[in-house]
Amino acid sequence: MLRQGDSGPAVVELQQRLAQLSLYRGRADGRYDGDVADAVRTFQSWTGVDSDPPGVYGAPTRRALESMTRQP
Repeated sequence: MLRQGDSGPAVVELQQRLAQLSLYRGRADGRYDGDVADAVRTFQSWTGVDSDPPGVYGAPTRRALESMTRQP
């Protein structure tokens, strides 16, 4: 599970996957900031994922995102 304030390579992958869907336009710098949280929230709303808290990248959100994107 990733959320605002986290950092590292898993966040870079998340940013890159969100960018594939044009939901994240920032640098893939590995920082889960407000822009990443907003992009995750938008993705959750768009796909109907409601089992993770809004803006939190948990297992259900990850499964949905990975099914719609390719590994960077």
